[in-house]
Parts: sequence; C-alpha cells; structure tokens
Amino acid sequence: MPHDCSTPTASGLYAFDARGIAKRFRHAAIFGALQALQPGETMRFCNDHDPVPLLRQIDQYFGAGVRVAYVSRQPGEVLIDFHVIGES
Repeated sequence: MPHDCSTPTASGLYAFDARGIAKRFRHAAIFGALQALQPGETMRFCNDHDPVPLLRQIDQYFGAGVRVAYVSRQPGEVLIDFHVIGES
C-alpha cells in the first residue's frame, strides 16, 4: 500500500510530497522547505525514486545541519526524513 503523504503527522514532522511538483521546480522547492524548518523539526520527503544527486546537494549545502534518514526505500516509493539539527 503506497504511503499517503497527505496524512497528518506528529508535531514537528512536516510532509513534503515531491511527486506532485514539476521536475524543474523540485530542487528549489525542497531547498526552500528545508530552509523554512527550525532546529528540531523534520521534513518527511516522499518521492517516486531515490534522489541520490539531491542528497549530495543537500549535504554540500547544509552539511551537518541536516540529518538524512531513510524511512522506506521501495521501488516507486522512497520516504526520507530530513531532520534539522542546527542552522546551515
């Protein structure tokens, strides 16, 4: 059963479903969402593929300020928690 990113999440955990965003705008939207988070907050990222190039870009930009943890890594459905642990 596919994950429903519209389902409400716990306080401090915000869903971000990249599948509905035009590809040309995705990275900018993701970076904007990450920059809007406060330390201690988490963005649960939903995508249809494993975004390895994006993860490298996030690491280069945010470094240790954002912790990345896979929640699910299934074909056609990837869930990743981006947890902000400090300012970039």
